[in-house]
Formats: sequence, structure tokens, C-alpha cells
Amino acid sequence: MLTTATMKRRPTGPGEMLLEEFLKPAGITQLALAKKMGVPIQRVNGIVAGRRAVTAETAILLSQALGTTPALWLNLQVAVDLWDAQQRLGSRTVRSPGRRRAARRRKPAHPPGSAAQSVPRGARHRVTRGPGR
Repeated sequence: MLTTATMKRRPTGPGEMLLEEFLKPAGITQLALAKKMGVPIQRVNGIVAGRRAVTAETAILLSQALGTTPALWLNLQVAVDLWDAQQRLGSRTVRSPGRRRAARRRKPAHPPGSAAQSVPRGARHRVTRGPGR
């Protein structure tokens, strides 16, 4: 099975797919797509240029404008993100946590039955004022 860990090249990003498979064949400009989606041109241009990731909101807008599913755009983005993360991490492996030490118990601040423990919480520092003050 081909995974992001075994791939030799970076997966096709959503921007390249958008440009090569949707915009160019249909003769749609980035500006026209941005207007149809109701977003600034910078958002579409950033995705096409690979400087901006596709968010869930953008995936929904792209799917509505182009007749696709949001999953298409998110899956393309996730594949790129996973590949990039794998490249950053390289061959590092996660260490086994091994045996964990038992948590040390903390001694209570006041021993059971002491006067400080029988006072309701927060009442210890409460200032009471007498009549006329």
C-alpha cells in the first residue's frame, strides 16, 4: 500500500489540482472563481500558488462553486500536510514510554479533624463587618 511515508514525491496539492483540472480546462480565471465563491482573490491565488492551505470553509465553497465534494479538497490538503510532516520528522521514531512511576500522593495541607479543615471552603479568609461599618 502506498502511504505518505513511502511516497517519493510530494502529493498533488489542492492548488495544482484546482488550476490544472478545473480552472484551465473550463477557462475560469482565479478572479472569477473568487467572485463566485464570495472570497477575496488572495485566498484563491494563495491556494493555487501553494502558499495557503485549504480550510474546511474553503473546501465547502470550492465544492459549491465547482460541483465537487468538500472531501476532495480536504483530502488533497491532508495528503500534502501528512507528507510535509513526514519529511520534517524524517526517520525519527517515537520512544516507548516504558514503566511509569506511581504518582506520589500529596499530604493534605491540614490533617483530618483539624480546625482549619472543618471551616467551610472560602470562609477562612472572609472578612465580616459588624453593624454600622
